[in-house]
Amino acid sequence: MTTIIAFIFMFGLLVFVHELGHLIFAKRAGMLAREFAIGMGPKIFSFEKNETLYTIRLLPIGGYVRVAGDDPEIIEIKPGHHVGLEFNQDGRVSHIIVNNKSKHPNARVVEVEHADLEHQLKIEGYELDEDEKLIFDVDPKAKFVMDGKEAQIAPYDRQFGSKTLPQRAMQLFAGPMMNFVLALVIFLLLGFVQGVPIEKAQLGELEQNGPADQAGLQQGDKIVSVDDQSVSTWSEFVSIIQKRPNESLDLTFTRDTGTSTVTVNTREVERNGETIGQIGVFRPTEKSFLGAFSYSVGQTYEFTKLILVTLGKMVTGQFSIDQLSGPVGIYNATSTVVQTSWQSYVPWIALLSINLGILNLLPVPALDGGRLVFIGIEAVRGKPMDPQKEGIVHFIGFALLMLLMIVVTWNDIQRLFL
Repeated sequence: MTTIIAFIFMFGLLVFVHELGHLIFAKRAGMLAREFAIGMGPKIFSFEKNETLYTIRLLPIGGYVRVAGDDPEIIEIKPGHHVGLEFNQDGRVSHIIVNNKSKHPNARVVEVEHADLEHQLKIEGYELDEDEKLIFDVDPKAKFVMDGKEAQIAPYDRQFGSKTLPQRAMQLFAGPMMNFVLALVIFLLLGFVQGVPIEKAQLGELEQNGPADQAGLQQGDKIVSVDDQSVSTWSEFVSIIQKRPNESLDLTFTRDTGTSTVTVNTREVERNGETIGQIGVFRPTEKSFLGAFSYSVGQTYEFTKLILVTLGKMVTGQFSIDQLSGPVGIYNATSTVVQTSWQSYVPWIALLSINLGILNLLPVPALDGGRLVFIGIEAVRGKPMDPQKEGIVHFIGFALLMLLMIVVTWNDIQRLFL
């Protein structure tokens, strides 16, 4: 149960932060964001606020922000259609009743001759049994009503394609960007809570009844020398200890009471097939904003480099697709991490967040990176690609991604259960 809760929280947080980036910059640019979804497939929870439908869906394989203009509008009014019109206090059309008009007795039924709901925001037509053509102004926030459900119209200035290149590029880039921001925030908080490892030749926490504890050493003691060999950094101190398993060492240290020397008996430990010495002390840490910030940037950089190196190995054939993990593999890895400690679980979330950000920036159709490539092509050509052709490319890319997801999930199942 703990793993399930941890996985759901982690998945929800990663997708929420990613899609929140898309949503924020869509709204900042004046785009109509129709839906903010966490998950795919059947809807299990929803509510609507400020023009946007917020949904949680069943399948934990992603999420999306559906912006007007990204896809063809579902509802289209053509000449000859009969629609019901309801009006607001300004006399403009507020609701366009597409079907079941009998449930709206106050609506004026009109046979449409022409409708422009993108630019002029007008509907022209005739009331039943009337010969006079009427022209109705449509409110920019008017809604279609179809099968009892409402959907707001999308004037052109609220659509994705109407915005400037920088606005569209930023709306696409904002999702991956927020994943990196999440990782930075996680590591920053870890730096504050746990402290940041420092290089001073000073003792951190001591293992209870470990060799250092038994010798009378205390947290905060500053190491001066080991067997008359002076040390000034933690790395130097650890190097000497590890090279001398099962030996008695004289440690000279300073404390508030002055300088003292004690004898410590190192113990023998096997690590990666090598025998090393230990005395049961942990690296010292300090808590400061500058230290936590430096730690946050450093960890984010190191994880980013690790993922990019792995991607490079995939391109050169040094990393097999069989080694990739999908949702099943990630769930299993999360189970292992959760059983270790929360100190392992929290950085795991940050690592996956960075991974999600990088993967979405890959120049693959259907991903944010693929769409950014088309924005770049438009910037070079001076005009956008044909929407239908671009749509086909993204559809093919999406289909290939779903195929890869199936293959990776099957590999996970074989590796873990068969």
